[in-house]
Parts: sequence; C-alpha cells; structure tokens
Amino acid sequence: MGPRRRVIKNTHAEAEQFRRRALLAFAGVVAALGVLAGWYFKLQLLQHDEYATRSEANRIKLRPVVPARGIIYDRNGRILADNVPAFRLDVTPEEAGDPERWMPGLAALFSLTEEEIEHFDKTRRATRGFRPITLKLRVSEEEAARFAVDRWRYPGVELVSYLNRRYPHGELLSHVIGYVGRVDEEDLQTLGEANAALTHIGKTGVERAYEEALRGGVGYEKVETNVDGRSMGVVGRVPAVPGADLRLSIDLDLQRAMMEAFGEYEGSAIAIDPGTGEVLAMVSLPGYDTNLFVNGISHADYKALIENQSRPLFNRLVLGGVAPGSTLKPLIALAGLDSGARTPEDKVMSTGMFYLPGVSRGWGDSHRGGHGWTDLRKSISQSVNTYYYQLALDMGIEQFDEYMRRYGFGEPTGVDLVGEIGGILPSPEYKMSSRRERWYPGDTVNISIGQGDWKVTPLQLVRAIAGIADGRLRRPHLVKEERHGFDAPWTPLQQPPGVPISPSAAHVQVIREGMMATMQPGGTAWRIASDARYTMAGKTGTAQVASRRDNAAVNPRSLPLHLRHRSLFVGFAPVEAPSIAVAVAVEGGGYGGSTAAPIARKILDAWLLDKLPEPPADDIGADAASAAVATEAHE
Repeated sequence: MGPRRRVIKNTHAEAEQFRRRALLAFAGVVAALGVLAGWYFKLQLLQHDEYATRSEANRIKLRPVVPARGIIYDRNGRILADNVPAFRLDVTPEEAGDPERWMPGLAALFSLTEEEIEHFDKTRRATRGFRPITLKLRVSEEEAARFAVDRWRYPGVELVSYLNRRYPHGELLSHVIGYVGRVDEEDLQTLGEANAALTHIGKTGVERAYEEALRGGVGYEKVETNVDGRSMGVVGRVPAVPGADLRLSIDLDLQRAMMEAFGEYEGSAIAIDPGTGEVLAMVSLPGYDTNLFVNGISHADYKALIENQSRPLFNRLVLGGVAPGSTLKPLIALAGLDSGARTPEDKVMSTGMFYLPGVSRGWGDSHRGGHGWTDLRKSISQSVNTYYYQLALDMGIEQFDEYMRRYGFGEPTGVDLVGEIGGILPSPEYKMSSRRERWYPGDTVNISIGQGDWKVTPLQLVRAIAGIADGRLRRPHLVKEERHGFDAPWTPLQQPPGVPISPSAAHVQVIREGMMATMQPGGTAWRIASDARYTMAGKTGTAQVASRRDNAAVNPRSLPLHLRHRSLFVGFAPVEAPSIAVAVAVEGGGYGGSTAAPIARKILDAWLLDKLPEPPADDIGADAASAAVATEAHE
C-alpha cells in the first residue's frame, strides 16, 4: 500500500463556512430575541391590564363587609332586637378546592353537624365560586383557637367576626319582632349579587316586613395577602351602610302585662291607640323563643314546635280568624243607623226565640225568657240577638255586606306585617263559590250575630272598634320612626289619615253609649268594670264551637277544652278621650264576659293605671261562672 496523500487545507473555504454558520446562528438568536421581545410587548403593553388584574387578584382580595343590622326599639327606647359580637367560619369554594379533601378535617375541628354540611353544599351549588359561604355560625373560642394552629392547611377558609342577631325578650315578642334566619337558595335569588354576602335575612314579623331597611348595604375591603394567603393589611375599602334603626309603637311593659293577663289560656290580643292606629301591644299565644331560629334551629327543637297542638308558630293575629260573635253588634247597629233601617229609639220585641215565616226552626236569644222591648242601646248592652236577626233581614244581605266591608271586614287591615289575611265576609257569592249552595234567609239570621261563615282577625276587630272610639278608621301599624345612623334624628313614618267610620257623629255617639251600658249594671260585662277608676266601653262576644239544644244554656266548662266556646271582648277607654282600644280572643275560654273581659280589664289597667296584672286564679268563682252562663248564653 503506497504512502497516504496529504490533504491540503482550504483555509479560505473553512473561513467562509464558519462565517455562514455564525451568521445563521446570529439570525437564529436575533429571531429568538425578536419573538421574546414581541412576547414581552404583548404582555407588557397589549395584555398589561389583564395580567395586572390577575396579579393584583393574587395579592389583593376583596372581602365583603356585612353591615350592622338595624336595632329595633320599643316606643320608650328599650331594645327589642340587637346585635352581639360573634365569629363564623367562611369558605370560598374557588380557593378551598374539593370539599371531600378538607371537609373531614374541618368537621372534626369545629364539630360540624350534618345540617351545616348539607346547607353548605346547597349554597355552594347556588352561588358563584368566588363568593364566601358560611359553613358554621357561632364558632366557640376553643374552636377558634384550634383552627389558628392548623390555619395553613385550609386555604380559602377564614374565621370572620360579625354581629349576631339577639332577641333579649324571646317569646314575649315572637309574633311581633319575628326573627332572622340563615339565607337559603330562594333568598339568594331574591337578594341578588349585591347582597350575596349576607348570611341572615328577616323571615317573619317586623324583621321581614322591614328587611330592606334593616339590613343596610354591603361594603368591601381590599385586603393584601402574602403567598400563604395570610392577611397583611387593608389597603382600601368601600364602607358598608348600616341598617336603619326602627322605633316601634309597642310598649314593652304593656306587652308583658298583656301576656301575663292570659295566664294559662291561649289566644290572641291587640291594643292600639284609636287616635293614631299605633299598635301598643299584641300577643299570639303560645309563642316561642325566636333566638332558636337565628343560626338554624335544630331538628329536635323544630319538631317540638311543629308537633305542638297549640301551634306556637302560628300568628293568630294576622293569619288566624275566628267567628266574631256578638262583638260585631255595635258595628251592625251602626250600619242600621247609617242605612236608615233603624233609629236609636226603634224597638223590637224579644221573646226568647225568633222565627222566620214558614220555618219551624227557631233562633234563640241570649236570655231564654227574652229581653222584652229592646232599643239600640239595650241591644248592645244586653246583647239581644233578636234585634239583630230582624235588623239584618230588614237591611238585606247586599246592604249588610256593603257596610261590613266599609268597616274593614273581608280584607286585610294593611298592618306592617307580611302575610295578613282578609278573613271571610259571608255573602251569597262566597257561599256559592265555597259550597255550591244558594243563600237563604236563615243564613242572614246566622251572620247577624257573628256566627255562620264569618272569619275575622283580632286586627280587623280592634281597627273597627277603634273607629267607633275615635270616629275614624285608621291603618294599624307597628313602626313609628326610623333613623339612619346612631346620631341621626328619628324620622316619623307617614301614615294615611284614616277615613270616617260614619257620616254621622250622632250615630257613632249612640253606639258608644250602648257600649258604655255594657260595662254598667245590667250589661253583659258590668262585673269587670264595677270598680274601675276610669270609664269603659265594650262588647262581649262568644264564638260557639259546640252546638246547643233548643235555647238551653251550655256551661262551656263542662266541655272538653277543644269544644269550649271562644271567648271574645272588644272595648276602649277612657270613654271621654280614648287612648287605648283592645280586642281579646281566648281559645276555649267560654263566654266573653267571664274570660276575655277580665283579661281586657287587666290590659286596660296596665295602660291607664300602670298596674301589672296579678297572677290569674286557677278558675273563676262558682258565682261568676253561673252568672256568666245566665247572662251571656248563646251570644
């Protein structure tokens, strides 16, 4: 094999090749730098706002600030509903992640119940992920301390201080103030995004009727956080607007006296100022502790309330209705005068029984032997049924209904509570629509003494009786004034002026005289007014539950409680310048003069004499009971 040939390097070619490669590499670097510059241009200029917002969102978090709910006072400035400091556990789903990962740990730390976990799951599905959701209300100090140790394990979970609603008087005002409860899915739809941070909303009573004013406006804080999500400080805020404070017309002392006056009885009562329509006190018994509902009532407590046969959750004042019995007689008598069907001196003979032509069945009077010749004043004071049987027939059902509607029956009074019913004003149209039956003269006879299809609320009764006391029908209302800020002045809420109950002041005066005679010897309620230090006007009534035979008196105390008559009383005092009108309905109380009237007397004494009621006796005396049966049977 011959010697290898020596290759001579081409220095020029190699240099040219190097230059080409270097140029290519340089072009690649320039291109890369151009792409990088373009990317930075896009980030820094074109998408600056977007990424600045994202960066700020990572560093600055918006924390909603729920306003302090307005405080509710009685007419004398005593607190009926206020707020107390507390801690709650909030979770932001978007930051916390999958609940199955962190829920077991939190459940152990805070002793979460199945109800709380279920409520969280429902709310999480109904709201946006960036909105905090309350998992537990009223966190204890011990639970807060345990959580502080393991806080870093739970991103998106925060302990938040807030003001918790408190009702210092609980059951005493349960059907007046009502209560707030936790926001549910339906509430979220009603509140909208602006108020999605709210944890509580008014559910019943004044809390619900004035929800928008009481809750105020939600604000926000801009909170700076570190990489661990811990708060570093507040860098800005939109202040929350506190809810308006409300001053009610309710007098706390009278409210307590009204409840105590019932003793062991159940029923309802309301007192208003005839000259203004202000509600001075109102109770529906039995009541319940409203504080149970604030943070979610337990199944056991709710079951006990629901299964209670006395229905403590049922507001008898605005949702319930009773047959008014003879408490309607002053108003029917006024209708007779205003319609021209009667004059004050016209008399009707009461023999003890009343018969329609061609009808064998008779309608009894309150005295089996009758009352003899009866004029308007006597018909009210002695509750003479025959007078009203004939009056209603003479007026005719159409005219009768027209006047009863003028006095406010068959429609809500307009009180500032949600859900008020209008009751039932009997009429041929109502009977046909409800039972598919025609109207008979006997139906007119029945409704003339407040029986039959009648259904009225105590609110309707007291409004009408206050109209007789004052001469004008006014809208009953609970809220007198409101203020926006602790140092702000109280602003009265404007109320409609009311309408005259009658075109004739003389006619109204005759009715007052008949009601005054009710409280004097010979009247159905004279016993409870015999030692009064002020003048009273009133009317007893009995809504029968058990039927009678012929015209025989039935002692209601011989019957089981659920079959006893409902005892009623309406009245006002002092007659010269009425400052209070009352309506009392006692379930299973028997006759109006024996049960409802004494309760009303205690209420009037508490208002006019500052006298709290004495504890009720276990039963009324035998003499009082027999007298009541003798004078008030079949009102």
